[in-house]
Amino acid sequence: MQPKRIKRAVSGVLLLDKPIGITSNAALQHAKRLYRAAKAGLTGILDPLASGLLPICFGEATKFAQYPTDADKSYEVVIKLGVTTDTGDSEGQVLTQQTSTATQADIEHAIRQFTGTIMQTPPMYSALKHQGQPLYKYARQGIEIERTAREVNLYRITLIDVQGAVFSLSVDCSKGTYIRVLAEDIGKFLGCGAHLIALRRTRVGNFSVADAYPLASIEQFSEAERDLKLLPADCLVEGLPSIELDQDASYYLGQGQAVWKPKLEFQQRYKIYNEKHEFMGVGEVDDAGRLAPKRLIVLQR
Repeated sequence: MQPKRIKRAVSGVLLLDKPIGITSNAALQHAKRLYRAAKAGLTGILDPLASGLLPICFGEATKFAQYPTDADKSYEVVIKLGVTTDTGDSEGQVLTQQTSTATQADIEHAIRQFTGTIMQTPPMYSALKHQGQPLYKYARQGIEIERTAREVNLYRITLIDVQGAVFSLSVDCSKGTYIRVLAEDIGKFLGCGAHLIALRRTRVGNFSVADAYPLASIEQFSEAERDLKLLPADCLVEGLPSIELDQDASYYLGQGQAVWKPKLEFQQRYKIYNEKHEFMGVGEVDDAGRLAPKRLIVLQR
C-alpha cells in the first residue's frame, strides 16, 4: 500500500496544454495530483476532442478563475463539409451525408457572413443547464430543450487552408462562442452541412498556448520545478487597473472594510496591492466612492 500524499497549500496559475482525448476535469485532477494541491479549479473547459490552452488555478488563485472564463479566446479550427452529426463534431453520430461542391471562394464568402456580432444558439450537447441539469444529459435522452440565441462576437475569422471538403480556420472570438455551432452554421449557409473535426485553443485573454506546458512535461519535472512554472494569482486580473494602499488602508481593507482613496472611478474594479506591493485581491468602488473588497486572498507569511 502506497503512503498517502500530503496535500499542499500551493497557489498560482498553471498554463496547461491539454491533450486531445481527455476531459478538462480529468486534466485538472491529474495536475492537482502532480502538484499535491489542496485546492484547484478550471477557468472554463475544453471538450475531449479539443486540445490547447487550459489555465488551471491552484489555491488562492481559484478566487479569480472567472476572469479568464470571461475573456476573449482564439482557436485553430478544422471543419469538414458535407457531413452533419448530432453533436456538431466528429464524436457524434452521423445524421446526413452529401457531396460538397463548395469552392475556396464559396467558403471565404461564407465565413464573412459570420464575422462580427452575430446571434448564436447554444448546442444541445453543451454544459449549459436547464432546471439544474446540463443540456447534454437531455440530449443523450433524445430530449430537445428550447434554447435562446445569444449575442457573440467573432472578431476575426481567417481561412488558412482548403483540402477538398476539409478546411481550416483561425478564429478570434468573445466568451460564450461555440465553435461547433460556427462549423454547423457555415455548413448550413453553404447548403451541404458541416461538422467540426479538430479544435485547438491558442489564446485565453492575455495567455498564449506558446507559454503552456503539456501534462507529459509537467510529469517529468521535480516538485520544485513544477512550482516555478506557476504564474502569480494577479495574472488572472491583468486587465484591471491597479491601486496600491498604504499600511493603514491595507489593514482595514484586509479586515473587510471599505477604505477611502482619492480619484477613484465610480463602480470601477481594481486589483489591489499593499504597501509591500503584495497582491491582496480585487476591490470595487462603492456608491460612497470608497474602495470596497470583492475578493481578497490570504497572504502567505
